[in-house]
Amino acid sequence: MAPFGTIYSYATNPRVNRAMIIADMNGLEIEIPAFTMRETNRTPEFLSKFALGKVPAFEGADGFCVTESIAIATYFAKSGPKADQLLGADPKTQALITQWACFSEGELFNNAFIPIAMVVMKLYTFDEKRFNDHIVGLEKDVKYLETSLKGGKKFLVGDKLTMADLMVTSLLYHAFKHIVDAEMRKELPNLVAYMQAFAAVPGHKKYYGELEFCETRITAQS
Repeated sequence: MAPFGTIYSYATNPRVNRAMIIADMNGLEIEIPAFTMRETNRTPEFLSKFALGKVPAFEGADGFCVTESIAIATYFAKSGPKADQLLGADPKTQALITQWACFSEGELFNNAFIPIAMVVMKLYTFDEKRFNDHIVGLEKDVKYLETSLKGGKKFLVGDKLTMADLMVTSLLYHAFKHIVDAEMRKELPNLVAYMQAFAAVPGHKKYYGELEFCETRITAQS
C-alpha cells in the first residue's frame, strides 16, 4: 500500500494520535518522520508548505497540504470506508460530532493542557491565577462529560465510535494522568468507565499506552 501522506509533529502529540487512529480505521498509511520542534518547523522547506510553522501539519502523497488538527482528522476520516461512522451520515449527527470536536479543541484543550504545560512540560511561565482558572474550567468540563455519558453511554454520539470520542479522549488521557485525581473521580463514574473502555482497545493503546490515574493533581510545587 502506497503511503497516503506524511504528518509532521513532535512525538506524543495527542492531536496526531487521534488522527493516526482514524487513519488506521480507514486503512491509510501515514508516515511520521523525525521532527524537532522549533527546528524542523522553521526550515525554509517546511515554511514553504506550512507558512505559520504550526504542527501537526499534513502533506499528502499528491502534494495536498493542510494544517489544524480538526481539518486533518476530518480529511483522514472522509478518505476511507469509515467516513459515515466517524463523521456521521446525516446533518444532525454531523453537527453533534463537530460540536464535540470544537469542545475538545477549545474548552478541553485549554483547561487540560495549559496547566500541564505550565507545571509538567514547563512550556509556559507559571501563572497562579491562570492555572487555577483552567483547573476550575476543567472541573466544569468533566462534569459536563459525566452528564453527557449518563445511563452508561459508551459513545458521545450514537452507538459507535466517532471522531467526537477520538477528539475528547485524546486530551482526557493527559487530564486523568495529571489533574483528574482520585477525589474528582469519585463524582465521575460514567466518565471513568468510558475512558477505561476506550483505553482497553488495542488500536487505541497502540498510540496512547496505558491509561494512568493520578492520586493527587499537579500543583505549582509539582
